[in-house]
Amino acid sequence: MDKILSLALGVLFSSVGMAQGLPAAGFPHLQREVQGQTITSKELPAAELTFSKNFQYLGGQVVNLYGNADAEQHLFVSGASSGMVRSFYWVQFEHFLPTNKMTYDCALTRTTDIGGLRFIYDVKSFPNYEAVQTDYPASDGAAIAKLLAQHNLSFPKRAARVRMFHLPTADRRTELMIIYGELLPEDSRVPVGNNGLALDDASPDSARMLLDRAREGLTIRKR
Repeated sequence: MDKILSLALGVLFSSVGMAQGLPAAGFPHLQREVQGQTITSKELPAAELTFSKNFQYLGGQVVNLYGNADAEQHLFVSGASSGMVRSFYWVQFEHFLPTNKMTYDCALTRTTDIGGLRFIYDVKSFPNYEAVQTDYPASDGAAIAKLLAQHNLSFPKRAARVRMFHLPTADRRTELMIIYGELLPEDSRVPVGNNGLALDDASPDSARMLLDRAREGLTIRKR
């Protein structure tokens, strides 16, 4: 799993599917609009995120993470119409609830700039990325995996991903997370480690290549 908060309660789903859909009564609703390849966020951060036409918008949902935070998730995918996706962008606008004083304390040090937004990031490879996401049923990764499953899709198994975080506020209680991931064919030269191999250290050339691909398919324009 890419991220776990602390207390394990439950995950609540709403607005599964296209952003134009109506949320279930009593559940949080999507705050960002999606038109074509573009997610428009009016705040936190105020920006337009546009993805390559090679990617199809699969849907959005709002999930509650362990009673501590709400996360608005959006997913763009490429590849077959069923089975494992070839590559994906998982976008997550997340904020802690007023009931706690928690903050996002990312220990990552590498940074990249996309459209004037500063992201801290890391790059890892996995022998079974799908299993990592579904190990914890109440996690954000499990929520995205369920969204994929509703479309007869799944995360790739042997895969690499670039995970990027932007913190739009000084109090560090809100974040934008973007994960770009892709299937690694058996003959790929990208090394893979059993527990998730940190490519930034183990294979810097592979990490740079994957970061370049993540940046190539994404355009950000601040509003």
